[in-house]
Amino acid sequence: MTDSLHIVGGGMAGSEAAWQAAEMGVDVVIHEMRPKVGTFAHQTGNLAEMVCSNSFRSDDDEQNAVGLLHWEMRAAGGLIMSSADAHRLPAGGALAVDRDPFAETVTNRLRNHPRISVTEEEVTDLPKDGQWIFATGPLTSPALGEAIRHQTGADSLAFFDAIAPIVYADTIDMRRAWLQSRYDKGETEEERTAYINCPMDRDQYEAFIDALLAADKTEFHEGETATYFDGCLPIEVMAERGRETLRHGPMKPVGLTNPHQPDVKPYAVVQLRRDNALGTLYNIVGFQTKMKYGAQTSVFRMIPGLEEAGFARLGGIHRNTFINSPTLLDSQMRLRSRPNIRFAGQITGVEGYVESAAMGLLAGRFAAAEMLGRDIAEVPHDSAMGALIHHITGGADAKTFQPMNVNFGLFRPVDGLKGGRRGRKDRYKAYTDRAKAAWNDWLSHS
Repeated sequence: MTDSLHIVGGGMAGSEAAWQAAEMGVDVVIHEMRPKVGTFAHQTGNLAEMVCSNSFRSDDDEQNAVGLLHWEMRAAGGLIMSSADAHRLPAGGALAVDRDPFAETVTNRLRNHPRISVTEEEVTDLPKDGQWIFATGPLTSPALGEAIRHQTGADSLAFFDAIAPIVYADTIDMRRAWLQSRYDKGETEEERTAYINCPMDRDQYEAFIDALLAADKTEFHEGETATYFDGCLPIEVMAERGRETLRHGPMKPVGLTNPHQPDVKPYAVVQLRRDNALGTLYNIVGFQTKMKYGAQTSVFRMIPGLEEAGFARLGGIHRNTFINSPTLLDSQMRLRSRPNIRFAGQITGVEGYVESAAMGLLAGRFAAAEMLGRDIAEVPHDSAMGALIHHITGGADAKTFQPMNVNFGLFRPVDGLKGGRRGRKDRYKAYTDRAKAAWNDWLSHS
């Protein structure tokens, strides 16, 4: 058991972790419960089965953070990206994949690798011995989920996202919004200005409620269930309980003074709270929702100050098992309370095929290096990989931690570049140039 790296879960993350570790010279055992134990979403026993979209999203490595992540994975000899490239479908600037041949290719390459074996069994506990990576994703089995909950604490494992939208800070119109915590609470100036506030008069509030109630909503997928609790009610459910409900909930206007109009008391206020250490991302407080994405964009841009908002992530509530990684994992994705265990993929709090595979790539390399007695440098924060892993293992606010896609809001700003929407082309190119150099340097020393 101690001579091999054991990987639980054969999705995007587990498959990539296995490939990277084996290519570094470590024997790997993949433990995949399918097809013996199925899920409501999977149709086959193939590894890396795509259960949702067949898109890996943008492939633009100069102007898009996902495309940059594609580039970094290709540079690292990633199995997921090479298999996706082999089964690419026409999709404009996106990378769309012929899903069945893609999964078959990943499965065959892993099963035929001389250092990899695959066993079809369900793992239901966290072993105390050996080196393990758990990459079981959003459909982690109930038994294993309970074992993880027992090890990490009841409040550190979520079975449903209750996601509020996240906005790029530099797209908020501060001529209409202002910085202030309710009642100016806090011992420091940073604490007293921890929120961005967007005021509404009565007409704006009534129009917002009308749009919210009329917006298209999504339903839970078959096999998903959720009992709403008052701490994470969708805003449209709150609005359905009464038109004034939001004014007495997340949009209450008390304890706030608008410096742009100090003599006018807002009828309602939407608050945004800083979502990362860099201060580049803000989440809309209490705005978890089941509105469809297109509806969210149009409804939320009715909020004064958010008319031109750019969204790093839109809201949602859906089945997605994940741990509170900022409190539980170290910088090499090891469980602090059980360092022989790493987590990778969506269960760590990333969203999307590519992000999941990327975290698998890093976990596989970290584990292999440790087993081989090699030192491995910290992943550079300026790379897409580094920005993402830093976010989930410490850059995010643990109290409000929710799964995240890779986006430029996770990157350190580049000095001397114009902010806002007009300067983003040059800014994004600077991010990607800096990231590629940092990533290549890391690979050459790893």
